[in-house]
Amino acid sequence: MDSPRLERLVPIPAVWDRMTLVERRLSEVSVSDYAFLTEIAQHLLLAGGKRFRPLLAQVAGEFGTARDHRVVDAGVAVELIHVGSLYHDDVIDEADTRRGTGSANTNWGNTIAILAGDFLMARATELAAESLGREAVQLLSRTYAELVEGQTLELQLDFDLGHGPDDYFRVVEMKTASLIRASARVGAMAADATSEIIEALSSWAWELGIIFQLTDDALDLVATDEYLGKPAGSDIGEGKFTLPLLYALGDSDGDQIRTLLGNRPYGEDEIADTIALIRSGGHVDRVLDEAAERARTAAGVLEDLPRTAATSVLLDLADYLLGQVQRARTSP
Repeated sequence: MDSPRLERLVPIPAVWDRMTLVERRLSEVSVSDYAFLTEIAQHLLLAGGKRFRPLLAQVAGEFGTARDHRVVDAGVAVELIHVGSLYHDDVIDEADTRRGTGSANTNWGNTIAILAGDFLMARATELAAESLGREAVQLLSRTYAELVEGQTLELQLDFDLGHGPDDYFRVVEMKTASLIRASARVGAMAADATSEIIEALSSWAWELGIIFQLTDDALDLVATDEYLGKPAGSDIGEGKFTLPLLYALGDSDGDQIRTLLGNRPYGEDEIADTIALIRSGGHVDRVLDEAAERARTAAGVLEDLPRTAATSVLLDLADYLLGQVQRARTSP
């Protein structure tokens, strides 16, 4: 989800003006009294990233009447939670790289990486308390608890060939959809949007969060290594069995896939053969059909909102996520 493309998708100058301020504030609030901690905490922040969640907060802010620092701070808070969770994820996954650079745990060790993630999340809560109010603090704290619960469940399911789609969706709802929903909700709250609009945006963002994960999981199975910036099928190699694979396990090729994934670590051949079976069985397309149906549901939630440039952006975002998969399929 590259920024130039998003700038065309979100043709609202005020949103990008606030995103510039978000970048500035991220640098400001991630500073510690200890230079060593500042360096680590800013390691991933300065490496860039999609900034999808703060962007959602800024777009949601267009539905309110207020246009002050609170909408910017809403975007900063959700990005701090997101990036803080990435530090923790990299420790859990023993990841070597993140955002094109060495992960914090690789550079400084697991303990320091965990502390940096904790620091960023603490800063998010502090910022929300100072700028956004009690309701926002409660929302962000509850969302972080959901992230932890989702991560815990996902760890329990790693390499488990016996779990099904219901468990998958529980993880997606807690790990991905919860923070995307919170991003839109807190942005609208910070702009003093009406309660009806806040609820509509929250429902829309919940669906978008699930679409976000479904399409990301599909990309891992259809895109090239070059497109992804990592080996295709990484989820399988890490024992993260996503929805297309779970559907394939319930189909005629299920026994063959269980044999391929019966012993670990998985080699490149086992992963490639598993991907081929998932693709040939039509399971990626089945998941994309589900994502498209959720996009229609999300669009229906927006029907009662005012017809504005921001509304058009929301309608286009789900199509953009779905289009990513098609672009990856046709990419050389």
